[in-house]
Amino acid sequence: MNRKLKMGMVGGGKDAFIGAIHRIAANMDGLIELACGALSINPEIAVDSAKSLFLPEERTYLNYEEMIKKESQLPDGVRMDFVTIVTPNFAHFAPAMMALDNGFHVVIEKPITFTIDEAKQLKEKVDKTGLILCLTHTYSGYPMVKQARHMVQAGELGKVRKVLVEYPQGWLSKLSEREGNAQAAWRTDPKKSGKSGCMGDIGTHAAHLAEYITGSKITKLCADLNIMVDGRALDDDGSVLLKFDNGSAGVLMASQVAAGEENALKIRVYGEKGGIEWQQQEPNTLLVKWLDQPMQTLRAGANYTDRLSSFATQNCRTPGGHPEGYLEAFGNIYRNFALTLSAKIDGKEPTKEMLDFPRVEEGIRGMAFIDSVVASGQSTEKWTDYKS
Repeated sequence: MNRKLKMGMVGGGKDAFIGAIHRIAANMDGLIELACGALSINPEIAVDSAKSLFLPEERTYLNYEEMIKKESQLPDGVRMDFVTIVTPNFAHFAPAMMALDNGFHVVIEKPITFTIDEAKQLKEKVDKTGLILCLTHTYSGYPMVKQARHMVQAGELGKVRKVLVEYPQGWLSKLSEREGNAQAAWRTDPKKSGKSGCMGDIGTHAAHLAEYITGSKITKLCADLNIMVDGRALDDDGSVLLKFDNGSAGVLMASQVAAGEENALKIRVYGEKGGIEWQQQEPNTLLVKWLDQPMQTLRAGANYTDRLSSFATQNCRTPGGHPEGYLEAFGNIYRNFALTLSAKIDGKEPTKEMLDFPRVEEGIRGMAFIDSVVASGQSTEKWTDYKS
């Protein structure tokens, strides 16, 4: 590739939160440029947002249908190469399917769709077209998460026995959806968010992290879902017992009413020989706890190539001691996607490190998690099969 990849964006205007995060992440390595956008369903916001991002008038669209149709008529190298979809959950499927139908690769926020059937339709389309779909499960982009995955899969901890993952937040401790908080409003609305609130929003992150690090799949679960704030329509708290296909057991806790907590995602994985511990609010550190020797502290850093895996160092951007956080993890997902797409365009084979980003398969797993958790929470049976 002798040029940057061109990105089109659906959603993510000036009244949104996550769109700016995606643009920063995509721009971090100089591999991608924003070429066009349908940035809001509100025409005024769409136009104003595009102007603030210096998009040309002719590449500013008022809806995704217009954008995809007109971009598909532009010559190669001028039209967008892929579409990033950063709308609420209910508005993921239609633009993603239309983009794939018109030959465009897709980056999409999680959860991938509104229903598991929609997610499976996207997989069928991806399989048929050979196009790439990247799902932004941000936390898998952290270097020390990748180091943890490498250590587990290399057998350094022995057979995995126990997985504990927790994701407490406190931002929905009040009925914020009725106090003008737009993010709370759509996330707690079943018509926009889907059948689950907390578990769909952050529980899916925790479940993906557990499967990503261990390399094992959840097969059964037993869920307890709660609505702790009176007047709320969807769950804002829950706990889930897990069974994995390698015989290990786990516990997943997610809550958005843990008052005082910010974004305290944490995972611990224990094997026969030892365990690992990682938390998102201290992301440069991976604790390794051995059965027969003192605890070891591993740190992220681009200068630690002699002691970290290639998957970790591929995603380290600075020397040790320089914090790398949420934006960098997001950037790692975009970089790996961009490098893979560029290699595909050039007819080259991407490296295994480049290919390390979430895809449509993880999207289906996430939707299956939501369905299974809700079904289990409504059931009197102890265990519910996890079907994807």
